[in-house]
Amino acid sequence: MYTSTDLDKLRQIMAKSPEHTDIFSRFLASQKEFLSVITHEIRNPLTLVYSSLQLIEAEHPEVRSFRRWDAMYQDVLYMMHLLTDLSDYNNSFKLHKSMLDTGTFLKQLALSFAASAETSNIEFTSRICPELPPLQADTTKLKEVLINLLKNAFEAFPTGSAGFIRLDADTIHTAAAITEISSSANNISHDTCLRIRIQDNGCGIPQERLGNIFAPFVTYKSDGTGLGLPISKRIIEAHGGSIQVDSAPDAGTLFTILLPVSPVPASDDSCGIV
Repeated sequence: MYTSTDLDKLRQIMAKSPEHTDIFSRFLASQKEFLSVITHEIRNPLTLVYSSLQLIEAEHPEVRSFRRWDAMYQDVLYMMHLLTDLSDYNNSFKLHKSMLDTGTFLKQLALSFAASAETSNIEFTSRICPELPPLQADTTKLKEVLINLLKNAFEAFPTGSAGFIRLDADTIHTAAAITEISSSANNISHDTCLRIRIQDNGCGIPQERLGNIFAPFVTYKSDGTGLGLPISKRIIEAHGGSIQVDSAPDAGTLFTILLPVSPVPASDDSCGIV
């Protein structure tokens, strides 16, 4: 599986001549098609196995008490989840864009997540500036990214512990983003960015792990596939944006997403709190 660094090197080679571009483009397309076929061919018999397990359990409820039955069931579910994530990763660059009302989209997402966290000891707040500019985006995939980051933030707390999660959204000039956040914003073509930040004060990520969290199949969760953050990164980059993480053990984590938007008139700096 190629990493983002590998793909960047390939693009540099491709840029040197039309012949290289054609060869590598066909190679990458072939690889994606092959992965799609393999994923599909494995998913079909696995779905049948899962259906058979459900049927056996329905006809013979006593199997639930059998040793290793639950473990086998969970293993099959994990493999199905892995195949779904693998398919999402392979197709994360395929976008179906439409004009997105950014403010409404983010407020609805914030209210939905707030409702899901209501029974926990985690305090969730959002600060979404009014009159955010519209965005050409794949709404479904962008929502997938934000839900994944919010879910990761929630899971950064031990069960029952207290803490906070915060979602912020505003606009920032790309030049300021390059200085303040990361040189990865250099890739953004517009003068203005939509900036979305998701912060928590959970367990944090050790420094030695930070460099690998966007690499496919790298996970430190017992039930993780290691594809959630790589999928998120590819989706954001497919939108012409960037994603960065800052974290430290016991200090929490901050993810910053930058998405390019067309220049907008200056508006009031006040922001709405949810």
